[in-house]
This record gives sequence, structure tokens and C-alpha cells, in this order.
Amino acid sequence: MLKYQTVIDDLHLAIRNGTYPAYSQLPSVSRLCERYGVSKITINKALGALEAQGLISRRRGSGSFVKKIEASSGTPDTSDTSGQMMGFLTEHRARGESVRTEVYDFSVVRPPHHVAEALDVDDDSFTYHVCRMRCANDKPLVIEYTYMPIDVITDLRLRNVQASIYTFIEQDLGLKIASAHRTIRAVMPSAEERRWLGIPEGEPLLEVEQVGYLDDGRPFEYSISRHTHDYEFHSISTR
Repeated sequence: MLKYQTVIDDLHLAIRNGTYPAYSQLPSVSRLCERYGVSKITINKALGALEAQGLISRRRGSGSFVKKIEASSGTPDTSDTSGQMMGFLTEHRARGESVRTEVYDFSVVRPPHHVAEALDVDDDSFTYHVCRMRCANDKPLVIEYTYMPIDVITDLRLRNVQASIYTFIEQDLGLKIASAHRTIRAVMPSAEERRWLGIPEGEPLLEVEQVGYLDDGRPFEYSISRHTHDYEFHSISTR
């Protein structure tokens, strides 16, 4: 077996069995070199493979952190992304389009159990809840339902929700958004969603369920976004 594969297998097992729990930091590259008797190139190659598998998040200057392992859901299409977290506002303005946001709810709530589980918080903890519609050139395209832990995303304001939440997170809070795990499926809209989006009865929406992660591996966002059938997916966004 190749040396780097041995390192991958060993660290993979240690993460899966809880030796390195979610959000913990792996030993430094130098310490891993000593432990396995291999070069930095080999260790970095192994860490790169673990990052590609969605098991760790690597932060320049800080090290490697274990991400929370998501249980398999058996849903139609899932993916883990890195460096593709362009927001709706940024994406559409880059195309020269005007962007409008209608906020239907911005509140602090206790999350549903499945949301708390995804965000790795207690059921009785508090999260922001945001419901908003995003429009490009005055055409309704997306309805978003978002939960964010208030102890991770602090001091979120309505003005941020009306603009770009991701810009607030990175520029105001100084946090780094790293990746997301997404599940995509077709769903039928509610009567309220049909009215908001101006679509006829019987027309399905494309639903994107997403858990977003910071570069230290912490989940910061659980969202459901429902897109009209003619939405162009240059990137899937919930900012």
C-alpha cells in the first residue's frame, strides 16, 4: 500500500471512531510526519484527499479541523462543495442584473430537531430564522428558509438579511465560509409559495437543502431554498 494511502486510512478511521471528534484539530503536519515517518508532501497529499472526502477543513496558518460527519440520507442528489459559495446578490450583480429581496420573516426561534441536529446545537438553543424571496430584474426566482445559530452568527440585523448575509459573515464578523453539503430534489410548492413566485398550480420547484460550514468545520447555516424551474444554476446560492 502507498504511504499516503496508509495515512488516509488511519486518519479516516480515527475520525470515524471519534478519536478526532467533530471540530477538533488534527495534529500538525510536522507531528504527522514524525508519527508516520513520511515527508510533508505525503502528509499534505493525504490531508488533501480527506478534505476532498468532506471529512476535514484546512485553514491556512491554523491547521486542519474535523467536520461533522453527515449521516447518509438516501436522497436523490447530494454534493459537498468548497469554494463555490457565491451568493445570490454577488452572482446576479456580476451579470449586470438588479437584485431585490423581500423578507417575510426574521426572528429568533428554537430550531426543529432535524435543524438542530444539522447545526450541531441543542434543541432548546436559539437560532435566527429567515424567510425571504430573491428577485433578479424584478423576477421572483427563489424562496429561502434559513436557520443560523445566534452564538456563531452574532448580531445579525434586518439590513443584513435584506442585502447579503454571507457578506456580513465574512466582512463584518471576520469569519471564513468554506463549504456546504447540499441535497437537491424536485418538490411541489405550497399555495403561499405559488403566490409569492407567481407560478401556476402544478408547476414544481427545485429544492436545495444545504448545510454550510465555516473553515474551522463548524456548521453555521441550515437552509432550504426553492427555485423556479427556469432558474439558471451557475452556482447554487443562499447568501
